[in-house]
Amino acid sequence: MIKASLKRCAWCGDDPLYVAYHDEEWGAPQHDPRMLWEMLSLEGFQAGLAWITVLRKREAFRKAFKGFEPAKVARFGEKDIVRLMADPGIIRARAKIEATISGARIYCEMAERGEDFADFCWSFTGGKVLKGDGKTVPAWTPLSEQISKDLKKRGFKFVGPTIVYAWMQAVGIVNDHSAQCFRRRQV
Repeated sequence: MIKASLKRCAWCGDDPLYVAYHDEEWGAPQHDPRMLWEMLSLEGFQAGLAWITVLRKREAFRKAFKGFEPAKVARFGEKDIVRLMADPGIIRARAKIEATISGARIYCEMAERGEDFADFCWSFTGGKVLKGDGKTVPAWTPLSEQISKDLKKRGFKFVGPTIVYAWMQAVGIVNDHSAQCFRRRQV
């Protein structure tokens, strides 16, 4: 239920889906490795589009990508790519689809080596949430650039510094809620 009297970040506007995402998810520290990877994948699909587009298609993405279970997605082949390219419920960009499948394989390789994806993600901040100033929101930071380089070195795609920074905000690695937003103190 949307409480109109609450002060929120201006970006979420009054779209009920956006408001619910803002109020319940965006900026909350996420430590589930699968969910961290799902959000990184979705941020990659968002490249060049509005986030609300991805939000509106998120359930279709989850269905199409088998709940973003990395072990399942890692087994996708050409037949699956053709199926996904024909799915009107998702963003049908072959390079982004292939990047998600490749990302699942990298995630699984990390797990096979005993490297937890959540530990990897949070290692850049020592497990601590970074706090923005509440006034300005950068498009990227030196830290998002560093994480981007590390992800790319591992083979991830669609993980430039701007995408990575948006992901860091979404999963709560950085708290960029505005100073007036009721969620700033909650997360």
